[in-house]
Amino acid sequence: MHELTNQELYQALEYAKSIDEDTGRSMLEQFQLDQTGLAQTIFGIFPAVIARENQDMSYLFMDLCFDVLCIFQKAFGPLPSQNDMDFDWAEKQAVLLDAELQSLIKEKPMDDKIRARLQDRFANRVIEDNPQLGLVKLMNEAIDDYASENPSRVPAIKITQTMIAVVIRLFNNLYSHGKR
Repeated sequence: MHELTNQELYQALEYAKSIDEDTGRSMLEQFQLDQTGLAQTIFGIFPAVIARENQDMSYLFMDLCFDVLCIFQKAFGPLPSQNDMDFDWAEKQAVLLDAELQSLIKEKPMDDKIRARLQDRFANRVIEDNPQLGLVKLMNEAIDDYASENPSRVPAIKITQTMIAVVIRLFNNLYSHGKR
């Protein structure tokens, strides 16, 4: 799998923005059928974590996740079906993220040093494992712009940017694994 060029990114983003509501709903329904666990995580669990910081940012996050879905489909074709993948792959993805994601939830009791280490490891892996840095940068800029419109959104910037990077990483891993 290759890193998307700026031209590919903007063409795919333009495509995502041109999708009408019915087509978008159909795409989301297909995503939920093709990748049930991933869809539930991306559109259920992650926004709930962000909403603890700021509800507006969780809504933006879901919009950006839809854009990521569209961008990957435009650039790399239809999503691999969970039937085409081994269960171990999805389980391994979940296990790898679990402890690190737990460290991002402030309400979870955890030793501060362990929390800091997990958060650092998480951030480093997101950067190291993610060849779609242009897409991450584009999404981060959208998050920064949206947060700048209302000071109450600012505390949720880091978690929203981290979660969108995770989503991009998961899609990248899904397509890379599904093309084997």
